[in-house]
Amino acid sequence: MKIKYIVPFIAAMTFGAHAMTLTSNDIQEGSRMSDTFAFQGFGCDGDNVSPQLSWRGAPKGTKSYAITAYDPDAPTGSGWWHWVAVDIPASQHSVKQGASGHIPSAIEMKNDYGTQGFGGVCPPKGDGMHRYQFTVWALPTEKLALPANPSNALVGYMLNSTALDKATLTATYVNE
Repeated sequence: MKIKYIVPFIAAMTFGAHAMTLTSNDIQEGSRMSDTFAFQGFGCDGDNVSPQLSWRGAPKGTKSYAITAYDPDAPTGSGWWHWVAVDIPASQHSVKQGASGHIPSAIEMKNDYGTQGFGGVCPPKGDGMHRYQFTVWALPTEKLALPANPSNALVGYMLNSTALDKATLTATYVNE
């Protein structure tokens, strides 16, 4: 008799759940990114512009967002952080192209180039195709609890341990 109630409940929870999604007018899943989004320097000659991103479907209880851009293929043993922005207000659901440095209330960390904000894609010349994971994180707090000058690895840990949900869009780039 109890199974009669459990099965519809599980079905409602499974089919009623809406996953968070991330889209962009500038980058597409699995596609090569334009040189517009490549770093200027470090062996690359791009425009170093952050891409437009839009997200929806955040779960109830979301009080802020974070955006990260990460290259898991960087030959460092620990990847490469291109962008880490936290404390984005829950009322915001997109960033325009070139928004890095202009996101109201957000805190943008130093990227792995050592500069503040977005640092464009730039795999080492001849290293083949790299993947770039753009992720928006839905967070249960207005401010992510971080110490002064945290490493990007620590921010990544905090995001993974506190996020209510996340959505990722992975694009590629080759430095030929």
